[in-house]
Amino acid sequence: MNEDIKIVLSELKRSSEKALEHVAAEVGKLRAGKATPSMLDSVMVEYYGSKVPLSQVANVNTPDPKTIIVKPWEKGMLDEISKGVMYANLGLNPQNDGEQVIINVPPLTEERRLQLVKQAKGESENGKIGLRSARKDAIDTIKMLEKEGLSEDMAKDAEAEVQKLIEVYTKRIEDTIALKEKEIMTI
Repeated sequence: MNEDIKIVLSELKRSSEKALEHVAAEVGKLRAGKATPSMLDSVMVEYYGSKVPLSQVANVNTPDPKTIIVKPWEKGMLDEISKGVMYANLGLNPQNDGEQVIINVPPLTEERRLQLVKQAKGESENGKIGLRSARKDAIDTIKMLEKEGLSEDMAKDAEAEVQKLIEVYTKRIEDTIALKEKEIMTI
């Protein structure tokens, strides 16, 4: 296989992996009724005059599927953490007991579950758009190489290889979404 084609395919693989990781990260933020520390990844808190992620000022853990416990490293951060959780607009109600912030995760309604599934499918579509864009770039590069002297057969084989790779990543994105959908819809 031509060295230029190997480069095109490795670049396509890298872009596809990035699209898959993005979908997985975005879908991971969706609440599935079960408390997870990652639910608070978007929470920013005021710390000595600047906004920092919650994970930089406290330990976050889940002692059970319905509760998140946030233990700040400095007791003075309790109010800031509570405010940060409220401002993050996650639909969670933090309670400060003087030692830690306790967050009870309410069960999801059927309507909210369907809304989250729809959101997950939207992320899936974003990932697929990323894959299509990566495929277009790879095909364009192969066509350019063909104009520069790459044989027609090698170009056709490379395009087939590109399509195979895109199909693999599309399936992986769909599997990620199907898993999340099952998790969201499970009561």
